[in-house]
Amino acid sequence: MEFSTKSVTPEKQKSACLVVGVFAGKSLGSIATRLDEASAGALGKLIARGDLDEKAGATVMLHHLPGVAADRVLLVSYGKPDEFNEKAYRSAITSAAKVLASLKASDAVVTLADVELPGRDARWLSAQAAQILRDTAYKYDVPRAKKDDEKRGADKITLAFAAKPSTEASRGAKQGSAIAAGMALARDLGNLPGNVCTPAHLADTAKKLAKEFKSIKVETFDNAGIEKLGMGSFLSVTKGSHEPARFIVMQYNGAKSKKAKPIVLVGKGLTFDSGGISLKPGEGMDEMKYDMCGGASVLGTFRALAELELPLNVVGLIPSTENMPGGSAVKPGDVVTSMSGQTIEILNTDAEGRLILCDALTYAERFEPECVIDIATLTGACVIALGNHTSGLLANNDELARELLDVGVEVGDRAWQLPLFDEYQEQLKSNFADMANIGGRAGGTITAACFLSRFTKAYKWAHLDIAGTAWKSGADKGSTGRPVPLLTQFLIKRAGA
Repeated sequence: MEFSTKSVTPEKQKSACLVVGVFAGKSLGSIATRLDEASAGALGKLIARGDLDEKAGATVMLHHLPGVAADRVLLVSYGKPDEFNEKAYRSAITSAAKVLASLKASDAVVTLADVELPGRDARWLSAQAAQILRDTAYKYDVPRAKKDDEKRGADKITLAFAAKPSTEASRGAKQGSAIAAGMALARDLGNLPGNVCTPAHLADTAKKLAKEFKSIKVETFDNAGIEKLGMGSFLSVTKGSHEPARFIVMQYNGAKSKKAKPIVLVGKGLTFDSGGISLKPGEGMDEMKYDMCGGASVLGTFRALAELELPLNVVGLIPSTENMPGGSAVKPGDVVTSMSGQTIEILNTDAEGRLILCDALTYAERFEPECVIDIATLTGACVIALGNHTSGLLANNDELARELLDVGVEVGDRAWQLPLFDEYQEQLKSNFADMANIGGRAGGTITAACFLSRFTKAYKWAHLDIAGTAWKSGADKGSTGRPVPLLTQFLIKRAGA
């Protein structure tokens, strides 16, 4: 999907679909007024008789409006003026995007970003519009015997304004589109079946990114290489699977100074999680292919990062394996030695994500990072605590946590901070090792982060638990691409771009 920004004369703009926003119970606004005048008042009459619902996101499609060059005009409600906020704006964009995705139209002109929203500038409005329009148009290429060849959705979208769009508006459209492209990559990986999206497939995806973007360098380690690094905790999870593990190391060097410290992103890449010997219930186990969405979000963020050519250094680390039962699988009660030298008693083999992440977090030290953020579908407890709307956030640095929280609000990919008090560390006590890999049912999300915190003392660190936000179940089952927006916007802010 291609995006551009330009000023238009709305009634003369030729397009398969012209999208226009109006407020409930208020003058139409400059663009809608022009269309109303060109159509001899047809637009105003339609709104006056209540054909367009006042609720934000309500739509009405008009075909061949007299005096207007566009084939179709899609009216979208912003809602009531005194209730117009970020949520209402996003609802309007999302509704328009859904309609456009269903149309047999190759292009569309969208004027919804030409609106005033207190506290948000032209770049934000355009970025959100481009991101939502592109992400809503996402379709997973389902492998079916009979393909639906009927093409729907616009390939070219123009974000249009009554006056000449600012440089900031154009920059916002580029950033929003890049974020959505990163989300699409993450969603594709999360939706692929586990027999396709293996650790080797994730590694190949990283290598393809490196071929597409020369700013990305990739190194991968197989089981022998992982063993040579001393990652005993990571290797313990791989033992029950016939699929070879991969440790993927990605580097993006865009900073002007080669000495600039990198930001390190660490993504859990569990391509299928059966629970191992601590086997999960059969119902819903098919969804455990999404346990690599932390790794997928790192790959998606790298795609956006490289497309935007951000001036900073970033490292991506993805420990990837399956967690399977078998004769050689790790057992409850086994003790393993991590790369850091700390020993771990494995009380539950289904708490495996932290076992692969801890070695990657130790590996991150060698980069002398500015900060480290790990991303993982780590605990069901986080889903119970925060549901499917908000990611869990824990950190050893409150300044970094606040930065991520603020960015999440800005880009609509929110997180919520949970405590990381020392008292919770007591739950990880073991009689047979330095620590246990679980701390019991109470505070499961927190004790999982407490475990990881023992491997992050050398740098500023934040942990995102995306178990509830990376995937949707039910009728809309599939990967969401989160938290690529949060991570990319964090990098955009850090780069000052």
